[in-house]
Amino acid sequence: MEQFIPEVIPPTSPPTAARCFAFCADDLLVHASSGQVDVPTRELLAQAGINGECEFYLGSDRHYGPCFAVELGADYTPPDGFQLHGLRDLASPLGDLLFAIGGRAVQIINWARTHRYCGRCGTETQSAPTERAQVCPTCGLTAFPRLSPAIIVRIRRGDQILLARNHRFPPGRFSILAGFVEPGETLEEAVVREVREEVGIRVRNIQYVSSQPWPFPNSLMLGFTAEYAEGELDVDGDELAEAHWFSPDDLPDLPPAISIARKLIDDFLKSVA
Repeated sequence: MEQFIPEVIPPTSPPTAARCFAFCADDLLVHASSGQVDVPTRELLAQAGINGECEFYLGSDRHYGPCFAVELGADYTPPDGFQLHGLRDLASPLGDLLFAIGGRAVQIINWARTHRYCGRCGTETQSAPTERAQVCPTCGLTAFPRLSPAIIVRIRRGDQILLARNHRFPPGRFSILAGFVEPGETLEEAVVREVREEVGIRVRNIQYVSSQPWPFPNSLMLGFTAEYAEGELDVDGDELAEAHWFSPDDLPDLPPAISIARKLIDDFLKSVA
């Protein structure tokens, strides 16, 4: 998101063309017209009589201008011309930039919703004026947005790649291994542990590649590559349904292009082409 500039303090007079990422729970409100969907502007929401319960300024983009996150409430029903969709389903229609800003918006809304009261003394919190934080006026406890770091690793054995199917995946969908980092672990230690726990093998030559914010619900995915070292596949059966070594000419259904998982897989395919 090189074009997007994160900010906390909103413009004095937000323009009517400012984009509003309005959420009902985890579903984004979009304006639907002529078979297309788009993130509505403040003007469009006002014309439709749509008012949120609370609002957060996200920052600005050179193309879309100022952007806001809006909470609609749990029982909201959109008027004619508007629809609610899960953010993941909107990745392709919205494009990378709007999808990424939407991911920022839903995480901030969910964080504010779950930090309305102080976790230490129970007092209702207040938004800090110059930073993204909820502050307790009684005891001073400050809560910042929380991220859950998770590793995701592409494992290679010669010209084969290890892919696994999670129980939650659509039928036939396979991806690379991933898991959350535990307290006290380095990222590399998390890679070793997750691979051993999920498929029973050992890896070597662990290399960091890149990262991706992943708002489902509040993860930061840290992408790695690794090489097979030893062991036989032994799927845990709890989180994973199956795992296999695949050749480039015999691949299953893969994750969508927006995911870091797919980017790591595509990079492998280029390297063996």
